[in-house]
Amino acid sequence: MAKKPSLFRRYKRALHSETFAGFVLILAAVIALIWANFPVESVRSAYTALSETTIGFSAIHLDLTIAQWAADGLLAIFFFVVGLELKQEFTVGSLRDVRRALVPILAAVCGMIGPIIVYTLIQLATGSNNFGGWAVPVATDIAFALAVLGLFGKGLPPSIRTFLMTLAVVDDLLGIILIAIFFAGSLNFIALVLAIAVIGIFGMLVQKRITKAYILWPLGILAWYLMHLSGIHATIAGVALGMMVPAIQRKAEHESLTSHFSSKIEFYSAGFILPIFAFFAAGVDVVDAGGFGEMFVDPVALGIYLGLPLGKMLGISGGVFIMVKVFKLKLGRGINMLDIIPVSLVAGIGFTVSLLIATLSFPTTDPHEPHSRIAVLVGTLLSVILGGITLSARSHWRNRFAVRTEIHTSMSPSD
Repeated sequence: MAKKPSLFRRYKRALHSETFAGFVLILAAVIALIWANFPVESVRSAYTALSETTIGFSAIHLDLTIAQWAADGLLAIFFFVVGLELKQEFTVGSLRDVRRALVPILAAVCGMIGPIIVYTLIQLATGSNNFGGWAVPVATDIAFALAVLGLFGKGLPPSIRTFLMTLAVVDDLLGIILIAIFFAGSLNFIALVLAIAVIGIFGMLVQKRITKAYILWPLGILAWYLMHLSGIHATIAGVALGMMVPAIQRKAEHESLTSHFSSKIEFYSAGFILPIFAFFAAGVDVVDAGGFGEMFVDPVALGIYLGLPLGKMLGISGGVFIMVKVFKLKLGRGINMLDIIPVSLVAGIGFTVSLLIATLSFPTTDPHEPHSRIAVLVGTLLSVILGGITLSARSHWRNRFAVRTEIHTSMSPSD
């Protein structure tokens, strides 16, 4: 009798599904929200006490709260996987041929401009003039967005997935650049130079196929620590390290090093690191922060939760329309403008990177900080619902149209 796989193995296998991975993220966020807003005050305060517990040594500037360790420390591993994906796409993937990838690349840029405009207009219209959260709604969560597309977009041409993935990858890259430029503290130039040097050594070793964990892990941790000291957000070290890994496999290799490292780390990233980050980032005490009613009318929150679905939809759809109709650029095979609208709504699923930017955009003492994080969850939920509905409708129309076309073209004159 065959032995049943362990719960750990079944969980690992299930995470290969982008839909299940997205569900795990949502579950972690929902548990945190319920705990942080539990009717009993002592239970609510237990969540706050846990997330604000400080661990580390102040002498070396590592006295961080558990929530900060999740966002600055653990999330660097997720960003390492993002760096591997970026290297793969730029070297052998969808971004290798800039001409073919030009439309989704430009669409990603427009998809960042759209939410910024929506956020800014809402601040001006309400007289808030609080522009601190302008960067929060610009991000797209690759895994989550692809999971929704896979769930509701059955029957759409495969090139739609390539379009969304290319757009989301470029979006991630631009989001990383925003974090590095606009959310850096006071710069420690010496620490930054040392971090770059360590990243260079890491890159030299992997190029020579020296991949022993006991060599690379200490270098990675040192690069992260030096980046942390430099004032630039420490997760940038993860991206830089990932970009150093070779994406082209040699003749004797069964797979590229980027694929090899991804397969080793992705399970821990998707199965543990991202849910832990979501658990500490999404646990906002709305009850003691004025309630959901106050949050929904806060112009900052309004700009974020409308900026994600509406801003992405207007930016991406409008940008692609101009590119195709005015500049005569070509979409992928089988894609037309009506397919772009649901895809642009799905691109409003910000979640991971948007939550990170929300925590960086406002001080923890600012009442807009918890509102901005809840707004990310609301905007992501709106994007999932609107994107799912429009994808299903578009997929249904395409499937019905395709069947009719096939029947019509297969009929002979004698019929």
